[in-house]
Amino acid sequence: MQQGLQLTEDAASDDRRTTDGSAPAPGTRRPGGRTARTRAAVRDAVLAGLTEHGYPGLTVEYVAEHSGVHKTTLYRRWKDIEGLVADALDLAGEDEWTPPDTGSLEGDLRALAREVVASFADPAVAASGSAMIAAGFQSERAAAALRGYYTERFARCETIVERAVLRGELPATPEAVPSPPAGTRAHTASDTAVSGLIDAGALVRSVSAPLFFRLFITREPVETAHADQAAAATLAAARAGAFTLDSAAGSTQGTGS
Repeated sequence: MQQGLQLTEDAASDDRRTTDGSAPAPGTRRPGGRTARTRAAVRDAVLAGLTEHGYPGLTVEYVAEHSGVHKTTLYRRWKDIEGLVADALDLAGEDEWTPPDTGSLEGDLRALAREVVASFADPAVAASGSAMIAAGFQSERAAAALRGYYTERFARCETIVERAVLRGELPATPEAVPSPPAGTRAHTASDTAVSGLIDAGALVRSVSAPLFFRLFITREPVETAHADQAAAATLAAARAGAFTLDSAAGSTQGTGS
């Protein structure tokens, strides 16, 4: 899931611009070109600066020097350092990464956890990813961009759960629904279905949560054994119904929580 902070060439070829052709606007895209290459160069400079100096030491002058983009252009298009960092994270989420599909829930969860470990075993990816996460603690705009990046990342991963349900690996067994009081409407099939919903977002997050805890809280190394352990714990919890919502929760919260 971390690979998005190191973009592919295809992802870097996208850009966004307002309808009047002025400054880039978050949330829109246009085909690649010189502007897209400029944006990618700026992104690379931002990541390098965060890795080298951290968020407090990152300056527009540094980004200008290392991207080859004049600082006047940087100020016009990105306004300030917060805008530069937020856009770098936004661009990081535009890749074509998809979650693993091994043919089983157990295999998918293990592969997903191992991807996290492999990413942070790469010094370049680990440094830029850690710098971005650190920036989120010092800038609200960077924090919002980071939340958006991981929200979108985990949303992609929910297909792992959907496939598992279709294969029958996670039967969402409806709980018994009591009879309604006299004078009220009868329970419908949809009511029963709600009581067996699986919180796919919570399930996929639980795979990386212990790994991120080691990486960013206790500052311990992570290895393949930790990835497999995280995957096994998530699988056991899922099979035990830990991520199955009851009817009350299912009617008030979404799968991305």
